[in-house]
Amino acid sequence: MSSLNKVAIIFTGGTISMKIDPRIHAAIPALSSEEIMAMVTNIEKFAEIEIINFSNIPSPHITPNMMIDLAMVVKETINRKDITGVIVTHGTDTLEETAYLLDLIIHTEKPIIVVGAMRNSSELGYDGSSNLSAAICTAISKKSRNKGVLVVMNNEVNDASEVTKTNTLSLDTFKSPEFGPLGIVDNDEVIYYRDIISRQFIDTEKIENKVALIKCVPGMESDILDFYIDSSYKGIVIEALGRGNIPPTMIPGIKKSISNNVPVVMVSRCPTGRVLDTYGYDGGGKHLREIGVIFGSNLPGQKARIKLMLILSLTNNLEKIKELFEKNLF
Repeated sequence: MSSLNKVAIIFTGGTISMKIDPRIHAAIPALSSEEIMAMVTNIEKFAEIEIINFSNIPSPHITPNMMIDLAMVVKETINRKDITGVIVTHGTDTLEETAYLLDLIIHTEKPIIVVGAMRNSSELGYDGSSNLSAAICTAISKKSRNKGVLVVMNNEVNDASEVTKTNTLSLDTFKSPEFGPLGIVDNDEVIYYRDIISRQFIDTEKIENKVALIKCVPGMESDILDFYIDSSYKGIVIEALGRGNIPPTMIPGIKKSISNNVPVVMVSRCPTGRVLDTYGYDGGGKHLREIGVIFGSNLPGQKARIKLMLILSLTNNLEKIKELFEKNLF
């Protein structure tokens, strides 16, 4: 019997599993999980690896329902006594949304790591194997317990609730713009510099798909809001201007949404900083708060949408939604 820690790696696809198809001169999913692991050299000295094949698709093909299915596999695996930690390989385009969903609905002391690659295996400097190595080192460390879901890329460790993809190309694309990484992986060891003060657990295994995300721009009117309401959407997230403000021409649509029991969550389209009820003019944050808009603090729109989708699977009561959404936000 092996004395090494046992780590389960759940493969879902993404660039980490791709190579160039010579017929179309473009990257496609092609590598098997075994082929990927063959490039992670000397890992047998650190951990015993169990491979679980979930899918092999690009991350834009991942749906919220698939994220829930994946979460159930992760939950079942992480709860096994023989498993020290779980790693999920994932395409980078939607990696932060899947990681945040896992963080919200899986309650465990054991580390869960989400990892990907920015270069496919046909490119010079393929980063998939090095990122996987760093993820495994993170997963087997006792220091990684009770930290929720982590994203490990480019030898940096970030919290799922904070991290976002910041660049279309760079190897260090995944950053936490507000507070920086939790730590780094150096010389096959994870080193943490800070911790997360509070985390939230949403007890659900379902998700509401019909939640819209709208980016606010000057002169925007209520027609797009009317469309989503008339199309039976259950929730709307608005990436508002600056501190949390919108053109006054959007107010009728927001009032209509709330009166139709469709919650409206507001975040900022700015990459950092939180929304707050600072301004009292029509469409200002103070006015929006008074008419029932929920504030998403410093969450980006794509994560606010995931959170609202999960909460809506539990309740459609606007006061309860507000309470659950704003819990532990600052």
